[in-house]
Amino acid sequence: MDHRAVAIIPSNNLDESEAFYRRLKFDVVSDYGNYRILEDGRGWHLHLTHVAGWPRNIEDNPFGLYLYVEDVDAAADGVRELIIEEGAPHERPWGTYEFSVSDPSGLLVRVGRIIDDP
Repeated sequence: MDHRAVAIIPSNNLDESEAFYRRLKFDVVSDYGNYRILEDGRGWHLHLTHVAGWPRNIEDNPFGLYLYVEDVDAAADGVRELIIEEGAPHERPWGTYEFSVSDPSGLLVRVGRIIDDP
């Protein structure tokens, strides 16, 4: 068993959240009604949990998620019209090539790679 951290993401609408994460190449591997487990088959894992009324105001969602991926441009193609920053993906001063989107509950999702990685 390898060590890993898995985000448990609250969602007011699991169907909308699932559809969003499918665009980032996640698939549901377990569905327990108000709790769904998603994976991409390459190491990404997410758990979606239903929380009615979450968040009260979408702009108040304080959470974020960073997904590291080899092909940032291919990932961006799946959510191109949702990318927050114009011209992204692009290089960032902290040494990544990335883009950002918001999931249906306002969670900030950054997708990128470390520039110096071979």
